[in-house]
Amino acid sequence: MSQPDDQLLKRLLAMFEVEAEEHLSAIAAGLLALEQSPPRDRAQELVETTFREVHTLKGAARAVNLGDVVAVCHAMESVFAALKGGRLALTPAGLDLLHQGYARVRGLLDGSAAAGPDQDALVAALDAYAEGREPASASAPGRAAPSFPAAAPADPMAETVAETVDEALVAEAPRAAGRPTLRIATSKVDALLRHAEELVSARLAAGRQVSDLCGLASDAAERVRAHERARRRLEEGGDSPAARLLKQQGDTLRWLSGRVAQLANAGRQDLRILGKMLDSLLDEAKQVLMVPVAALLEPMAPLVRDLARAEGKEVDLIIRGGDLEIDRRIQEEMKDALLHLVRNAVAHGIETPEVRAGRGKPRRGTLAITVGQTEAGRAEIAIADDGAGFDVDGLRHAAADQGLMSAAAAAALDDDAARALAFRSGLSTSGLLTETSGRGLGLPIVQDKVERLGGGLALESTVGLGTVFRIRVPVTLASFRGVLVEVEGACFILPTGGVERVARVAASAIATVENRETIVLDGRTLGLVRLADVLGLAPVRPNRAPPSHHTVAVLSRGGQAIAFVVDRVRDEQEVLMKNLGPQLARAAYVTGASVLATGEVALILNIPDLLAGAAQAPMAIRTTVAVSRRKSILIAEDSITARTLFKNLLEAAGYQVRTAVDGVDAWAVLTGGDVFDLLVSDVEMPRMGGFELTTKVRGHPQLAALPVVLITSLGSREDKERGVDVGANAYLVKDSFDQGNLLQIVSHLV
Repeated sequence: MSQPDDQLLKRLLAMFEVEAEEHLSAIAAGLLALEQSPPRDRAQELVETTFREVHTLKGAARAVNLGDVVAVCHAMESVFAALKGGRLALTPAGLDLLHQGYARVRGLLDGSAAAGPDQDALVAALDAYAEGREPASASAPGRAAPSFPAAAPADPMAETVAETVDEALVAEAPRAAGRPTLRIATSKVDALLRHAEELVSARLAAGRQVSDLCGLASDAAERVRAHERARRRLEEGGDSPAARLLKQQGDTLRWLSGRVAQLANAGRQDLRILGKMLDSLLDEAKQVLMVPVAALLEPMAPLVRDLARAEGKEVDLIIRGGDLEIDRRIQEEMKDALLHLVRNAVAHGIETPEVRAGRGKPRRGTLAITVGQTEAGRAEIAIADDGAGFDVDGLRHAAADQGLMSAAAAAALDDDAARALAFRSGLSTSGLLTETSGRGLGLPIVQDKVERLGGGLALESTVGLGTVFRIRVPVTLASFRGVLVEVEGACFILPTGGVERVARVAASAIATVENRETIVLDGRTLGLVRLADVLGLAPVRPNRAPPSHHTVAVLSRGGQAIAFVVDRVRDEQEVLMKNLGPQLARAAYVTGASVLATGEVALILNIPDLLAGAAQAPMAIRTTVAVSRRKSILIAEDSITARTLFKNLLEAAGYQVRTAVDGVDAWAVLTGGDVFDLLVSDVEMPRMGGFELTTKVRGHPQLAALPVVLITSLGSREDKERGVDVGANAYLVKDSFDQGNLLQIVSHLV
């Protein structure tokens, strides 16, 4: 091995040791919890969690060529896969065997165990147990007594190993400019950064005091000028005791005013110096954690080579953007996700040389990892291969075969929805279980990692041409860009990564589709909810008049987008996040808080939680309109049964109703001179349908503002969007028709 490769391996091993301790601690905790015979749901959760830890540890061990660890982990995976799938029952002997596997991995890593016949016997016993053959005893087959403890406890130093390793001065570590590199625990750097952030509040307080002092200096100067004017008026009448006394007071007041002005100027200067020093301290504290992403990408080259050789494939790896600096904490969290995606590209994406040649492609496939900064504070990692692309039909069949959904529901999925199935835990299209694929865990782990970092994951795939995964993550965890919004007198922060846009929309542009209010922005129909309703905030002014316009923030994630109504948007700025502490760790919709420049504390909201909560929120803009007079409604409906039903329903609610048999008849009534407050129309009618009638209404100068409700049996998304496009204020589907919904919408519109 060459010297650079040897140094690289040493660096990778140092990183792996820290990571392995974390995974081993989690595996030990999971096995011990399973020993307590937890309830079924809890047991399934423990199996899933421990399964993932073993899977991730195996992948990390493969990256540093620890084949013995990989072999044991793979055998343990087989057992967990059978347990998760319900093909195997967890017995005391089987649990003891898993403990032996854990102890063997720990022994291989700390040097207390070595590969040999004992390990081969253990792997064989785990494989046999995974196939349903109960272990004969707690000992591995072929041995008189186990050399591993039946329930190896977690190393008491396990929780501190990560810090111990990081704090040590690593002699073999690469040296910068001839100086040794000291690796410090990130928790200590985080503490320093938090202390630096707390100085921001002190600077804000000092700024307010300096501002008050400057105001006092200005008031004092004005009083001096007023005093001088009074003294001059007295002196015009000649020298007098009052004039002399006023002169003495003026001297004192001028001295005091000058002194206050000096203190105000000194305070302003000190505040500027403090601000510069604090900005520099914060920036340098953050830079301590910023390292080139090349440290994360370097392990990929040998990994791709080994994986390609094992799969019988030829793959070229291209890495771009390795000099971009990203917070090391983010890199450590993203390492497992990238390993999963690289393995997925080699195992599932890139074809064998023979298949590629038959498809007219070069025999050697290409895997490209590109890192770039997309905007201030965020970076994108793109993992692209030129392989076969996602097998959407295979995902549909796998979802049906594995019982995730019915065959009919799977067949009805569009390609985007079918590709999203790849992120379902346990779903795999691989018909062969290998050490690199077939578990169905890789992509769910990637999604979990990215979302925990506040990032986003996008998938692009074209059959026959390849697949691209785009991961967007913040460059640093210390700060991020946020949009400050005000709702019911309180200020909240929305991370800009989840804010698609902000806009102002007219209240008249709000339409109702299936009893949910919507707006159209950039040609898209978006659901509309009040952020105050989602957060459960009571109105500050409950009787205020409805506004003519609304400010909305469009939040999006994973293809889902919803417009949230806010009172106003204050600003977009860099935000320093503070944790809320364990007492508020589970506060709904909130991930942290930040101190604003005004000294105000603003809560930072969680975008995915808001999007999920929007489905349970009430209608966004709700106004109750009392029927103070008999409003007039025209119903256009060709079915006499439906026409009579709607007429009786609305008349019973106090409205004056007139009917028309189709669109032509309704148009004649509308243009005949009578005034109506609302038009309710069917879509499919002879001579003129509801879409055409609505279009004519919107094009008429006197009728353009008339509210229109369309009621139809056409419930497809295209039909609903067309209804909104032609100008309907509400769109109700007869299959899901509810009298209460119709009356609520009518009362809202008239």
